[in-house]
Amino acid sequence: MAISAPASAQEAVGDWQGTLDVGGTKLRLVIHVQTGTNGKLTGTLDSLDQSSFGIPLGDVSLEGDRLTIAVPSLSGSYAGQWDEGTKGWRGFWSQGGASLPLALAPGGPPPEEPRAPEPLPANWQVPPNEKIEAAIAARIAPRDGQGLVVGVLEPSGRRIVSGGPASGEPFDGDTLFEIGSISKVFTALLLADMANKGEVSLDDPAEKYLPEGASMPARGGKKITLADLATHTSGLPRLPYNMPFADPADPYADYTEAMMLEFLAGYELPRDIGEQWEYSNLGFGLLGYLLGRAAGADYATLLRERITGPLDMDDTAIMLTAEQQARFAPGHDMYLQPAKPWHIPALAGAGAIRSTANDMLKFAAAVLDTDSPIRRAMETTLTVRRKTGEPRGEQALGWQVAQIGPGREVIMHGGGTGGYRSHLAIEPPTGRVVVALANSGAEPSTADLAMHLLVGSSVAPTPAVAEAPAAPASRSEVQLPAEELDRVAGRYDFGPGVVFRIWREGNTLRAQREGSITGPVLTIHAEAPLRFFWRAVDAQVVFTTDDASGEVTGAVFTQSGQSLPGRKLD
Repeated sequence: MAISAPASAQEAVGDWQGTLDVGGTKLRLVIHVQTGTNGKLTGTLDSLDQSSFGIPLGDVSLEGDRLTIAVPSLSGSYAGQWDEGTKGWRGFWSQGGASLPLALAPGGPPPEEPRAPEPLPANWQVPPNEKIEAAIAARIAPRDGQGLVVGVLEPSGRRIVSGGPASGEPFDGDTLFEIGSISKVFTALLLADMANKGEVSLDDPAEKYLPEGASMPARGGKKITLADLATHTSGLPRLPYNMPFADPADPYADYTEAMMLEFLAGYELPRDIGEQWEYSNLGFGLLGYLLGRAAGADYATLLRERITGPLDMDDTAIMLTAEQQARFAPGHDMYLQPAKPWHIPALAGAGAIRSTANDMLKFAAAVLDTDSPIRRAMETTLTVRRKTGEPRGEQALGWQVAQIGPGREVIMHGGGTGGYRSHLAIEPPTGRVVVALANSGAEPSTADLAMHLLVGSSVAPTPAVAEAPAAPASRSEVQLPAEELDRVAGRYDFGPGVVFRIWREGNTLRAQREGSITGPVLTIHAEAPLRFFWRAVDAQVVFTTDDASGEVTGAVFTQSGQSLPGRKLD
């Protein structure tokens, strides 16, 4: 039901619309805010151009002329200031460490825009190969260098349909891709297998399997369990705040076991364990690490001995042989520029696996086979269900479960690394499976295509590839004395929703974005007194001073060419 536009200034309840500019791609958003039964503000978000509707809002707060909104399932947030001139909000959408301007005007979507997903077609059948080929061709047509492989499994058999890339060897069912977060399903199966064999318990405290002297955060007398980690309900953040990001193109490569243990020892949970679903790569990476310690083997060995070996999935691994490397698709980023493969040593259970469409169909067949070596573990993964906040979604152990109609559910997981996208979707009662693998980070990618082929949902339009931003200027770091670092330490307000805390640790300056969803702790490097830059992102900050006293009073923060002046807070 549509909610009318607000009648008075600074009234949050109503429909608000705005457009995000993401690297040249326009994304229209509509935010619906209403008062819940408990009197608190609540609501949903629609992303019209991504055909995503009803995404639940988390905390919605209106304090004076300032509106803040959290969207936990996207790890995103909005903070805006009331603009009397436009009778709307001006502020920033924050997600993945980036902040983008977003103005919200009163009103809902245009009349021609749907407010809810269209009903799925009755008696849908997975299309024939020529139609799949056409869908692949439409998706990769504007994307030079991208190829896409689709695997289909039905009771009548299996098939592979592929397209691209425009140059080089054509992709097929044996082309290797990074499958990213689909790795989490394998990690959850390892947990279920070990629990079924009595090697661990789902209710075991995670700290039980840490090295001696290490510790886990706890809250309210409750400890994080292995099941909490496997259902994204531990309270741990999406990423640890002490990642060094020495190479932003390979962001996990330098994150070590010691860093992870250091973070866990010092982290304070922001809410009770089990209270809220929040997707956590850290949580699943930690789970894989703990299972390895419990079994006395590393994650890669566990994966091979308990899943890929018994299922003859010879092309599913973390480290590739020379022969496999020759079949590894070259990755591309969202701008279709070459992207590095990712290396995830400490958090491998979150997303380190590479595989092929043929191997993923072997895996899916085993998921459906009542006599397969993983069947008992598979059943265990689906016995645990926790709410995600999505109206039609649940979180099992590893698997995401979507209710697509009365008595119909799809179990699935997607994956994304710097240069790859993947999606695996299974509808168990029909025995149908679709897996889609692509070698670029351009969106939309594989999720909408896989779900369309499986159940007939709509396919998002494929926009032209955005122009890549100019490469950041080369910067040289200088060493400053501790007093120069202390001089700029403090909290800086750059406008609605953009507050940074900056502090010194030894000879290093750290910075962290604050807010309803905080950002990672990153190092900022000096190139001169009062001038600093980030290596993990294309961002700089120049501190400003009082002419008379020389005291630091503010700063100018610049990211990807956009500058924001800010003031130092007391």
